[in-house]
Amino acid sequence: MASFFTLIAFFLSVFIFFLTKKKRLKLPPGPPGWPIVGNLFQIARSKKPFFEYLEEQRLKYGPILTLKMGSRNMIVLSDAGLIHEALVKNGIIFSNRPVDNPTRRVFSCDKFSVNAAVYGPVWRSLRRNMVENMLSSNRLKEFCGVREKGMDDFIKRIRDEAEGNNGVVRVLRNARFAFFWILLTMCFGFEMEEETVNKMDEILKTVLITLDPRIDDYLPILAPFFSKQKKLALEVRRKQVEFVVQLMNRRRRALKNPELDIAATSFSYLDTLFELKLDGGQGSPSEEELVTLCSEFLNGGTDTTATAVEWGIAELIANPEIQEKLFNEIKETVGDRKVNEKDVEKMPYLQAVVKELLRKNPPTFFALTHAVTEPAKLAGYDIPTDANVEFFLPAIGRDPKLWKNPEKFDPERFFLGEEEADITGVKGVKMMPFGVGRRICPGLGMATIHIHLMLARMVQEFQWSEYPLKSKVDFSWKLEFTIVMKNPLKAMIKSRV
Repeated sequence: MASFFTLIAFFLSVFIFFLTKKKRLKLPPGPPGWPIVGNLFQIARSKKPFFEYLEEQRLKYGPILTLKMGSRNMIVLSDAGLIHEALVKNGIIFSNRPVDNPTRRVFSCDKFSVNAAVYGPVWRSLRRNMVENMLSSNRLKEFCGVREKGMDDFIKRIRDEAEGNNGVVRVLRNARFAFFWILLTMCFGFEMEEETVNKMDEILKTVLITLDPRIDDYLPILAPFFSKQKKLALEVRRKQVEFVVQLMNRRRRALKNPELDIAATSFSYLDTLFELKLDGGQGSPSEEELVTLCSEFLNGGTDTTATAVEWGIAELIANPEIQEKLFNEIKETVGDRKVNEKDVEKMPYLQAVVKELLRKNPPTFFALTHAVTEPAKLAGYDIPTDANVEFFLPAIGRDPKLWKNPEKFDPERFFLGEEEADITGVKGVKMMPFGVGRRICPGLGMATIHIHLMLARMVQEFQWSEYPLKSKVDFSWKLEFTIVMKNPLKAMIKSRV
């Protein structure tokens, strides 16, 4: 009996030790939460978009704050200096990803993707393969013909829609289809008919909807009450794998017998994955892991770039003098021929427009969630390994301490060299639409090519104006997969050619 009580005392001592150790952590300040649920109910009761609630707390508690999200702490950074210190100066420590909820693990194959992988050999293998074998400048040049065809088809879709709709076109839907088609071709190595493109798009949208956060993500104790949603997620995953494997097998057949598929390209992202060997002797990716990696490639470059183009056209409509100056630069650079991506390098005003667009209207309000690889300190506060570390982008890109007239869309700030920003964050953080540091988006180069080229083609081919005429562009936003215009942009176009 004495040994029994000794054992109980030992376990109580261990429990109290870890409990008091946790209490000794000096977390950043934040709104006091309720027991167990933390700030979850307060966020829900505010009846405001999460970003607005966060902005209120940021103004009250400062540029580094803590929200208690059920069983997890969310530490939010909204100061350029602190972000640079975390992601650049201490990049290795802040380079991890947090623990995923069970649903996300189903779709990520237990974090087997470039974005989701924990910091280590698997992540290094996947990222190196994507960057060196697919997204390097030389590799991107190999897909120049794919982008040109995608842009030509996009312009034709715009013209056809305008002719059948009294000059009115929808920007986001058409831009999104064009980018998705380009990425599908790059990923699988063959051009797809519209029906297949739409089917793949439908499947991936369903995946993203299924991954929307739920209350049991923050309170795992409630997971038994969401068994129906878990079964639904497994069914969505089954359909995703089934469909994508068909496309993968078509590529396998084309590689063995190129003459059987005239739509096949000479190279694809999938080809690199077929040959991929992981660091640490872990072998090659499984079939389901290949599905996850292909889906990541498509999701990562579609909605973000299409959203950027929608906001970009909205700004050009609201600022016709900027649109006209951009058109004149294109005209002076290429004359009457069709602008191509090599021309973009010779257009400083276009580059200034795109940089200003990404500053003022980043496609997302948060960079992907980070976590620390070991307990860390930042601004005198403890950052534990089990915390979600978030980076609130609008507070940086629109910070009046960093930018003159931050609410104004003004490409001149970059064009005239009055203000500057390194979007990679190496020299300092003033804007970070693609993240910064070791986990910076590997598709940065491809995304900027796509945005520059599409905006240039759109302005070269058409004059863009508001719809209805003499109305003002509504810059209200809403959260979907990215931050999109609350009322999808419809515009009047007039052909310039």
